[in-house]
Amino acid sequence: MGTIALEGLEFFSYHGFYAEEQKMGNRYSVDVTITVDFEKAAIDDKLSETVNYEKVYRIVEEVMQESHKLLEHIAYKIIGRIRERYPRVAAVDVGVSKFNPPVGGVCERARVTLRG
Repeated sequence: MGTIALEGLEFFSYHGFYAEEQKMGNRYSVDVTITVDFEKAAIDDKLSETVNYEKVYRIVEEVMQESHKLLEHIAYKIIGRIRERYPRVAAVDVGVSKFNPPVGGVCERARVTLRG
């Protein structure tokens, strides 16, 4: 087993519990780590034997273009779509961060991490 990770993916999206957040939008960061057996790809040097991280990026990008209320839901949807595309992965970890969340004070970002 090994891991494939995409770290620090940044998007401007329209997520949030409050209607104002969904209108104004905000910056988000996403980290994805996929645990998968890619020994055959390592031996054979074939992209078809592993997880294509360009396709993973596109999955994340698609989910981030949709509007959702909760960071938890965003992470859940990303995991589901990655597992749908790559059913043989052992685990998918997704962290979603919202910069400057509306907490009533100084907060660089709020982050949710989910494993599925």
